[in-house]
Amino acid sequence: MAALGWLTPRRRSATARSVLAGEASAEAARKTALVDAGAEAPEIEAPLEEPPAEPEFPVAGDDLAAAFFDLDNTVMQGAAIFHFGRGLYKREFFRRRELARFAWQQAWFRLAGVEDPEHMQDARDSALSIVKGHKVSELMSIGEEIYDEYMAERIWPGTRALAQAHLDAGQKVWLVTAAPVETATIIARRLGLTGALGTVAESVDGVYTGRLVGEPLHGPAKAEAVRALAAAEGLDLERCAAYSDSHNDIPMLSLVGHPYAINPDTKLRKHARTNDWRLRDYRTGRKAVKVGVPAAAGVGAIAGGAAAAIALHRRRK
Repeated sequence: MAALGWLTPRRRSATARSVLAGEASAEAARKTALVDAGAEAPEIEAPLEEPPAEPEFPVAGDDLAAAFFDLDNTVMQGAAIFHFGRGLYKREFFRRRELARFAWQQAWFRLAGVEDPEHMQDARDSALSIVKGHKVSELMSIGEEIYDEYMAERIWPGTRALAQAHLDAGQKVWLVTAAPVETATIIARRLGLTGALGTVAESVDGVYTGRLVGEPLHGPAKAEAVRALAAAEGLDLERCAAYSDSHNDIPMLSLVGHPYAINPDTKLRKHARTNDWRLRDYRTGRKAVKVGVPAAAGVGAIAGGAAAAIALHRRRK
């Protein structure tokens, strides 16, 4: 039974490494956003449904407010790191044995429906070992291709509409995710968002070392990143909103005045109901308590990780 210990989520408190990870992520996010602000605006696809019909929130013109969105299973079906791994395998960054590991991790993510810190840590350790020695610019270029291949069709229309409502109100919108900050930044840019807070991998002279700065941006570290970014941006967290599917993000959700549970796991759903937080589940289209937006059409379940691995292998033959 000890071998199954990683299946059980463990409560973690904010640590010095969480603070370091959060501050590093906030700094990286602001630098990227400043660079993008000077670039030509990307061509953005129109949202797939009308913005939320909430007359009082988000408040148009409130420049002290912003929105923070978790990525995996909140904005996008599945986990970004697994889709990224599939794309790297296609480009022969690693072997079939390592692909099988990614496939199992993706299958577990879908079956469990929650993020387990140790499980996600194992996935990121795998990814770090794969990218070690590669240039950051190389992975960014490949990440753009992988987004088109595996991620673009997995964006939840309902959550995308929520983000668009904040943008339309003149507010900044940030992704907050344990995925690599480079991957998160690509997704944010392609969705027309302000930027992204993500796990920061150490690089020297533009080359990955295979180590992290601090720890993965998960749980308490996400809250630290949001806190650091809000301080740097001069935001009033009581006027901000945060969206997530996972109980691991309760620390982040509790920071803001407008927390939303999106596609919530069981623990988050219970916590949200107890604390009168807004709920929305785009996986089934069913009504949830305190619904603040119209129901969105479902976009269907993605193929299982193992099935994807088999299909990729067959295509390579």
